[in-house]
Amino acid sequence: MEYPGNLFVVAAPSGAGKSSLVKALMELDKRVSPSVSHTTRAPRGQEVHGREYYFVSHETFDQMVAQDAFLEWAHVHGNRYGTSKHAIEQRMQQGADVVLEIDYQGALQVKRIFPNAVLVFILPPSWEELRSRLERRNEDSADTIELRLKNAALEMVHAREFDFVIINELFERALFDLKAIVHAQRLKYVAQRNARSDTFEALNIH
Repeated sequence: MEYPGNLFVVAAPSGAGKSSLVKALMELDKRVSPSVSHTTRAPRGQEVHGREYYFVSHETFDQMVAQDAFLEWAHVHGNRYGTSKHAIEQRMQQGADVVLEIDYQGALQVKRIFPNAVLVFILPPSWEELRSRLERRNEDSADTIELRLKNAALEMVHAREFDFVIINELFERALFDLKAIVHAQRLKYVAQRNARSDTFEALNIH
């Protein structure tokens, strides 16, 4: 099914800069709105329930899985994350461009359900830079950082299954690349026909 809005799915290993890029994109482009996922992990820092995530118990998450309420869900670093199917469809039907920040497993699940979803993988420029970024965040223990690096090696192999790949070496350049992907989707024939139906009618294009 085609929707007036687009679905952008952005994945990356921890520390590659995915969240910063998506946040900057949404600040620049008000037509892009975030999807708020459910998670069983505890809030970090200033995170607020319903803004960054819906923080739920394992029991509640189990109930939602049983009800087939998730577009996708996955185990990530010992916790579970899931995306509400209904919430995504509703926003796309309203013409919104929705961006999902999820791991590669979830991204590939989404692509099977929404074949028109646009998958974007963010890569770091090097292993050294990835480690440095994880350490600079000052959020995780040394053991957790090593686990994230080990997981990154497994995750980045799947970049070849995505539609687009951005190497986040220089933030401004990576943001430009992400904006270009979003803009290009809006110029596709179906998107332009939906957005500018009056022009198509006036030009007798049906």
